[in-house]
Amino acid sequence: MRLNSKILWEKAKKIIPGGNGLLSKRPERFLPNGWPIYFKKASGVFIWDLNNKKYIDMTLMGIGTSVLGYNNKFVNNFVKNKIDKGINTTLNCYEEYELGKELLKIDKFADQVRFTRGGGEAMSLAIRIARSKSKKTKIIFSGYHGWHDWYLSANIQNIKNLNNHLLKNLKPLGVPKIYKNSAIPLEFNNISQLYKLSKIKNLAAIVVEPSRMEKLSKKFVDELNKICKQKKIILIIDEITSGWRDCKGGIYKKIGLKPDLVVYGKALGNGFAISAVIGKKKIMDIAQDTFVSSTAWTERVGFAAGLAVMKFHEKKNVFNHNKKIGKQIKKGWIELAKKHGIKIKVNNLDTIINFNFLYKNKNDYLITLFTELMLKHNFLANNNIYISFSHSKEIVLKYLKAVDKSFYIISNYIKNKNVKLKSKVRKTNYMRIS
Repeated sequence: MRLNSKILWEKAKKIIPGGNGLLSKRPERFLPNGWPIYFKKASGVFIWDLNNKKYIDMTLMGIGTSVLGYNNKFVNNFVKNKIDKGINTTLNCYEEYELGKELLKIDKFADQVRFTRGGGEAMSLAIRIARSKSKKTKIIFSGYHGWHDWYLSANIQNIKNLNNHLLKNLKPLGVPKIYKNSAIPLEFNNISQLYKLSKIKNLAAIVVEPSRMEKLSKKFVDELNKICKQKKIILIIDEITSGWRDCKGGIYKKIGLKPDLVVYGKALGNGFAISAVIGKKKIMDIAQDTFVSSTAWTERVGFAAGLAVMKFHEKKNVFNHNKKIGKQIKKGWIELAKKHGIKIKVNNLDTIINFNFLYKNKNDYLITLFTELMLKHNFLANNNIYISFSHSKEIVLKYLKAVDKSFYIISNYIKNKNVKLKSKVRKTNYMRIS
């Protein structure tokens, strides 16, 4: 019996608001009426849908979690062994201490660590710690930092405040209006705005993502370090997306940031739920005086996964492999776009790679068309790829052959518009879908 994903999705939306718990996995953001939606199993870069149709994932790889590839046997076997011995008991699991100890060997600036499961709650923990230690309330931020009240409160003053931080026009529904002006957005790499905002009174911390599609500039990093040191502002680096992707730990150390706290998530567990806040003892220790506690934070699986991922990195040169693959794909994009007379812009990162079409008001249409065309070749694809250790040179060559064919058709659309999109255009903004 064949299962119809579209029908299942419509049923899901009736009992689960929005259809699922993660905006980034909703099919409307990729290819409305055409995206596969549900998976039965996954391995490496391969995903099988409910009807056993096999796809190659050349896009988000578990929304950036699976830096080693899906269903990694080394990680899974390590975790399964721990599961068989018990997950959550009245006593603590030793792996919590063990993972903390291993992380602090890598992030030598830090003395202490606290763990959570999701990245968003880890960021909220970091904010609570910073506010508790500084006895101040206001936060300057640059980047996407989750769904919690402290962050979404930025849009109380202006619903467009978060528009340059990944998601547009987010409604701060349910966020108390007393939080207005407690979180202030800072444009990526905007030094003059940094100077201005750093003069705000009652400032507890500055939070930045060191990179998403581009890295912070050296000049911005130098000024940020200087301002935080001079004004004694707590500097929090959000490495939930960027961490454990370019190097062991965070990319902050490669670009010269000098943090007080660093937050990890996603790739730390290769799909298993584990996140961490690490930092200097003089700041972290206040976590004993503000109530931050959760039963789910002490279960064994996440700690075991984190340890296994770190052990795998010791065995394999993951970072160099992923950078080479990223460069290979970006080179292919540029060459094929030139071949077909298509104007694109490719980002500078090598492990989270991205391209955009340079045609006014047509980028979303053309990316949706690209997704539709690539699906015909059994590739899950859009304009972003989170590179994994399971992306091989052979898979990349196969992918670029499909890109070649897809770019040819897209070039025909650009030239004379004799190509029509069968699906609706993707919806990348926050939206109500039911």
